[in-house]
Amino acid sequence: MRLSRSLIPTIKETPAEAQIVSHRLMLRAGMIRQQSAGIYAWLPSGLRVLHNIANIVRAEQARAGAQEILMPTIQSADLWRESGRYDAYGPEMLRIRDRHDREMLYGPTNEEMLTAIMRESVQSYRDLPQMLYQIQWKFRDEVRPRFGVLRGREFYMKDGYSFDLDYAAAVSSYRRMMLSYMRIFRTMGVRAIPMRADTGPIGGDLSHEFHILAPTGESGVFYDKAFESIDLGNDTYNYDTQADLDAFFDQMTKLYAATDEKHDPEAWAKIPETDRREGRGIEVGQIFYFGTKYSEKMGFSVVGPDGARIHPEMGSYGIGVSRLTGAIIEASHDDAGIIWPDAVAPFRAAILNLRQGDATTDKLCEDLYARLGDAALYDDRDARAGEKFADADLMGHPWQLIVGPRGAAKNQVELKRRRTGERAELSLEDALAKVLA
Repeated sequence: MRLSRSLIPTIKETPAEAQIVSHRLMLRAGMIRQQSAGIYAWLPSGLRVLHNIANIVRAEQARAGAQEILMPTIQSADLWRESGRYDAYGPEMLRIRDRHDREMLYGPTNEEMLTAIMRESVQSYRDLPQMLYQIQWKFRDEVRPRFGVLRGREFYMKDGYSFDLDYAAAVSSYRRMMLSYMRIFRTMGVRAIPMRADTGPIGGDLSHEFHILAPTGESGVFYDKAFESIDLGNDTYNYDTQADLDAFFDQMTKLYAATDEKHDPEAWAKIPETDRREGRGIEVGQIFYFGTKYSEKMGFSVVGPDGARIHPEMGSYGIGVSRLTGAIIEASHDDAGIIWPDAVAPFRAAILNLRQGDATTDKLCEDLYARLGDAALYDDRDARAGEKFADADLMGHPWQLIVGPRGAAKNQVELKRRRTGERAELSLEDALAKVLA
């Protein structure tokens, strides 16, 4: 993408309405623009990050055996009355009526709808287990939307659901999702710690939240320092081996980790003081097991091996895709701007032409752009070098390929690594090898 033809409206000033770093930087880097309270339009570079995060989720969910579907954003109130949640959910639910005066709602979650789909589609125990998910827009009418995409009213979310024949199989699905989630976060280049959690309006008696550590996190977190060194998505564990799922779950849960809501001072006191870590965390995902809560209330059952009807055991699994965009920035930035992990960055590299109009410089930049294609943002603007440097740092590209007349004459570029600030003069081929590695 050529920056001269792109809608990436960077701004120098800090927007007055932005209270936290991620909100300020997403606005300044031209990723989003607010349309109303807690509702944002995603501009090209922001949407690229959103797609990168979603595709990482898709790839790992597929490896875990989950199937992607897509459900409507608008749901019937009748479904939620079947589960008893329509009146209980609270004012966060946006309730609407269509032109025929039918009560509808903008879905904040999809337990009811998918249970109804399964009720119509699955009749026998032979059709279980099933694990399905979607990545879809949701709406919760927060009373005070703030902090940009970290606490918006409209948000992009992965929500998944498992259906199993018995408790043991349901727990296995839960543990499978914990492993999948930890691998997802590792692939994104962030460290998320699983912490015991309340189940809230979704219900159930087993739940974990996943928190990225960041100074501006909404929750106080307490955890064992061992989480800082263990491989949170170890590839030696096999999704299809129950012993591996159990071993991974034990590794994740035997160490102390809790938000301030679930913090146990007595258990905390038993941990050696040198091993205690306290900080702030941003919740980016949560998993739940809630048994037959929805299948019983909504009359979903299958014929079991002995001919008796069985209500499937269920779980649900959420990841805040749009929320992760802000959370990653909160955990990875400096005074100059965003520092994207390679896997989620909107562009892998920025090509900075420091002498627009110089034939040798232009040619080398065009060569780089042709080789990198969609992985690069080519800053071909007729602008000062300082402006180009500042915008590249602000937008957070993992690599910067800096091209000026002196280096271009030798077929060399200056390669800068955004995370470390390290710079090196390299040949075009050597620079490309590093960027594409």
